[in-house]
Amino acid sequence: MYFTRSDALRTKAHTLIPGGCHTYAKGDDQYPLCSPGFIARGEGCRVWDVDGNEFIEYGMGLRAVTLGHAYPPVVEAASRQMLLGNNYTRPSILEVECAEALGELIDAADMVKFAKNGSDVTTAAVRLARAYTGRDLVAICGDQPFFSVDDWFIGTTAMSAGIPEAIRSLTVTFPYNDSAALQRLFEKHPGQIACLVLEAATAVEPVDGFLQEVRRLSAEHGALLILDEMITGFRWHLKGAQHYYGIVPDLCSFGKAMGNGFSIAALTGKREIMELGGITHKRERIFLLSTTQGAENHALAATLATLGVYRSEQVIERLWESGDKLRQGIDSIIAQLQLEDYFQILGKPCNLVYVTRDAEKQPSQPFRTLFLQETIKRGLLLPSLVVSFSHSDRDIELTIEGVGEALLVYRRALDEGVGKYLVGRPVQPVFRKYN
Repeated sequence: MYFTRSDALRTKAHTLIPGGCHTYAKGDDQYPLCSPGFIARGEGCRVWDVDGNEFIEYGMGLRAVTLGHAYPPVVEAASRQMLLGNNYTRPSILEVECAEALGELIDAADMVKFAKNGSDVTTAAVRLARAYTGRDLVAICGDQPFFSVDDWFIGTTAMSAGIPEAIRSLTVTFPYNDSAALQRLFEKHPGQIACLVLEAATAVEPVDGFLQEVRRLSAEHGALLILDEMITGFRWHLKGAQHYYGIVPDLCSFGKAMGNGFSIAALTGKREIMELGGITHKRERIFLLSTTQGAENHALAATLATLGVYRSEQVIERLWESGDKLRQGIDSIIAQLQLEDYFQILGKPCNLVYVTRDAEKQPSQPFRTLFLQETIKRGLLLPSLVVSFSHSDRDIELTIEGVGEALLVYRRALDEGVGKYLVGRPVQPVFRKYN
């Protein structure tokens, strides 16, 4: 497998674009030296790079493409709408239709406001919470990976350069699955916390009663509960993880899978809070969300089509079934090779990730790189093990076979040293202080 065109484009990209691409998680530092640098096209669960190499892909556009690349009903709906115009001076009827469709699905969605990405809608939720409560502090789940590109979150990461301490100090953190620590946080900052921001779950499941205690504590202390459903939305359940776990947030944000890769996100929530961003109340006005492309017609048409497929094709059930088959197959290989302490699959079947460990059983970027390197050789693009609706049983079988071959190399590297098998430098975490 050769990456001649990709390698040539990498140099050009880094002279034109900081980081070489527009999303850190897609950057060269996230992949081995021998890897596809640029994708030319995708169809279903497969992609082809600029050198013509074909891959079965997992992760699917950072979990945004749940149905599959270029999924015909979605592409056709967007295409039809583009022929009618994409952005008018007044709102499109699609804005009402799409808001209504989302409201019918999501229990907490009394009102809806659209934007183009998850960061914008989650930050809008934070702004709304601060205005509604009259408080300044934001409490986030500190061991969950990402909420927004905006200062209130990025200031808590290792990449906090350029963010004033005055802003960084306004965000406090609490650990997942530790309601006692959250109680102490409220006691430390009485009457100051405007909202709690967290995902209902990641690869780590909530312990019994944790989410319900988060809901109770936020209400008791007058803070709003903001649920980030960028990943869990339309994967855990058609009505979101909030329905799956039985928790009703005050505000919640959706995106990614909502439009099957089209740029669309939504802030939803309780009417008495959301309407503060409107023009019918008598309180001080809040600049909630107002973006030129926030409700582009083709993206709304794609969203309506995507939601229609979810309802008619039992998409969520397929994600769980395919993910379960994938996990079982790989777990069997892990057991055969006695890799249980070195390579692990975590998460719900609809959202599987993997953990790589070295011979000392410590998390290892070199071993992650080796696994990526060896699966790429076998026609697999595996930044995660997140399935789509387009992954067939045969695709799952081929993946298990390729992962099995890669794990044989992984086993040898544990015994003989990873340096013997790894080509080039290891991959790096996105959030690091220095390059």
